[in-house]
Amino acid sequence: MYFPGIEAFLAIVKTENLTKAAEALHLSQATISYRLKTLEQDMGGLLVERNKGESKISLTPKGENFFYIAERWEALWRETQVLKNNEPQLSLAVSAAESISHFVLPPLYRMLNQHEPAIRLQIRTQHTQEAFDSIERREMDVAFVVREIASPCVNVKPFFAEEMMLLRLAGPDRQEGALVKIKELEAQHEIFIIWNKEFQFKHDEWWDPHCPSRIHLDSAGLIVTFMKDPRQWAIVPASVGAHMIQNGKFVLQKLSAPIPKRTCYKVTHKFPYTSLNQTLNILDEYLQLIFKE
Repeated sequence: MYFPGIEAFLAIVKTENLTKAAEALHLSQATISYRLKTLEQDMGGLLVERNKGESKISLTPKGENFFYIAERWEALWRETQVLKNNEPQLSLAVSAAESISHFVLPPLYRMLNQHEPAIRLQIRTQHTQEAFDSIERREMDVAFVVREIASPCVNVKPFFAEEMMLLRLAGPDRQEGALVKIKELEAQHEIFIIWNKEFQFKHDEWWDPHCPSRIHLDSAGLIVTFMKDPRQWAIVPASVGAHMIQNGKFVLQKLSAPIPKRTCYKVTHKFPYTSLNQTLNILDEYLQLIFKE
C-alpha cells in the first residue's frame, strides 16, 4: 500500500481542502494531488470528489469505506516506525464508551500518562459493539464497555459498578441527596439515555414506554445543553452526575425505588500478544488502586 498517498488522503479528509492538506503536510498542492492520484490508481477508483469551483472536498462511497482502513493503516505504520527507531516499547490502545471514558477513566488515564517508563497511549471512543470488534481484530488492546457481548475470542470482567442517580436543575427547594418519589417525575420532561438493558427494563416498569420523553440522547455530555427547564430530569450514573454538579447548576438526588447499578466491564483478547503482557499488568494494578471494590 502506498503510504504517502494514505497520508495525503487522511490530511485531505481532516482539512476538507487540498490546499490546507498541503499546508498541513508542508508539501505543494501538486504533490498532494499526485499522491492522491497514485493511491486512487492502487485502489482502482476515485476516493475524493473533485468538483470545479468548490474548495471543500467530499468523499466518494469508495472513499468513505476506505477512510477507516486508512486510519488503521496509518496507526500500524507509526507503530512500525516506533519499533524501527527503538523508542519505548510500552504501548496501550484503549477503547471506551463515551460515558466511561469521560467520567470514569480520567484517573486511570492520568496514572498511565505519568507512568515511567513512558507508555504510548492511544484512546478511542467507541460504542460497545465497535469496541468488541476492535478487540477481536486486535486493533485495540483493552476496551471498557457498559454491557457484555458473547464472543469466543475475548475475556469480559466487571471492574466497576456505580449507583444511578436523579439529575435536575438546582433550586432553593431541591436538596442534594434528597429522596424523590417516582410519581413526581413526568415522562414528557425526561432527558433520556439508555444506559443498559437493566436500566431500560426498570424504566419501562415506572414510566409508560408508549409515552416517551421528548429528548433522547446517546451522549451524556449533551445533557447540560438540553436541561434548561426546572421540570426536566435525567437518570444518570453517579460518575456522570458528580461531574455535572461541579458548576453548581445541578443537583443529584435519589429515587424512592432502587435502580440497578450500572456495571462497567473490561474487555481483552483471550490470547493477547506477548509484548502486551507487561502493559496489561500495569493497567490491572492501576485499576485495582482506583476501583478497590
